[in-house]
Amino acid sequence: MTLTGKDVIKEFERFSPKAYAVEGDRNGLMVGTLNKPVQHVMIALDVLEETMNEAIEQKVDLIIAHHPLLFRPLKQINLDTAMGRIVQKAIQHEITIYAAHTNLDVASGGVNDLLANALHIQSPEVLVPTYKEDMFKFVAFVPKTHGDAIRESLGEVGAGFIGEYSHCSFSSIGEGTFRPTERANPYLGENNKQEVVEEERIETIVPKHLTTSVIEAFVSAHPYEEPAYDLYPLEEPSVTLGLGRVGKIPQAQTLREYVDVVKKALSVENVRVVGNLDKKINRVAVLGGDGNKYVNQALRKGADVLVTGDLYYHVAQDAKMDGMTIIDAGHHIEAIMKKGVAEELQKRFEGKELKISASKNSTDPFQFM
Repeated sequence: MTLTGKDVIKEFERFSPKAYAVEGDRNGLMVGTLNKPVQHVMIALDVLEETMNEAIEQKVDLIIAHHPLLFRPLKQINLDTAMGRIVQKAIQHEITIYAAHTNLDVASGGVNDLLANALHIQSPEVLVPTYKEDMFKFVAFVPKTHGDAIRESLGEVGAGFIGEYSHCSFSSIGEGTFRPTERANPYLGENNKQEVVEEERIETIVPKHLTTSVIEAFVSAHPYEEPAYDLYPLEEPSVTLGLGRVGKIPQAQTLREYVDVVKKALSVENVRVVGNLDKKINRVAVLGGDGNKYVNQALRKGADVLVTGDLYYHVAQDAKMDGMTIIDAGHHIEAIMKKGVAEELQKRFEGKELKISASKNSTDPFQFM
């Protein structure tokens, strides 16, 4: 079955829902249509002319980018400008452009988790909370013969995740009773006769944004015409998501030593450093992109160093006076998302006729002389 752009984005948004984005951010469809067949998806950090040329050469149908192409409203589409040519090429070659910005920063397994993992931050916590997601308890009633299959189908769409454990559930055995009407087509039993079936009650937890997907998966995997389930809102626990991550590193080291770790882990040749190079680093905060607003949050969270990008001169001065250490590795460290998102989608579309690739083109505008 040929997948459409809608199919791809529906699955992507299970991983990185638009609701996670901070207020006023731009994300979603930028150019083109999602109502078309898609055979090749390319993951990119930025959409520049070089990115479009690469996509054209690789016969890409859909680009999923981190940075929005249309962050500010266009007043005109002038084909003599780079922006105009990008839009023109996308339309001419029927390449759809979609952006996932701060929602991908916030998402579990997104940009900041990828950075934290690369820097070996242990049990990372959210640095700047921006989103609190309600949790639900999903209760399913299934024939005992189908319990394992139902549990697996629920887990595959994201139900039952608790910390670093997936497919978590609880089951109990009971009896289900029903009487099919004469118009029913029952999987078990006979029309107009009372039926008693040994069934499992399966309980699991689901974040709010996945409730529809979980119900769809349950109904699809269940053998009954009218499967029974309940969905209960939970006051606690809830999941707090946000920008940046903070946590301890496996072994304390000096800032001088940790700079080399950052450069190697994030594939950067040079960094800017604020602070005493002999300071001991035990606890690290990382925030992809522009981290100027979040120096104080890192300080309050007990971080010995903040790894980020785009640091302003006066912000650096203030941080130094406050005793905060910063490694400015550049905005382009977010390029880690290209491989990370490509691998995530490959897992989700395993066995499907869909090629997923990471853009090989570097969009870092800076050169160090």
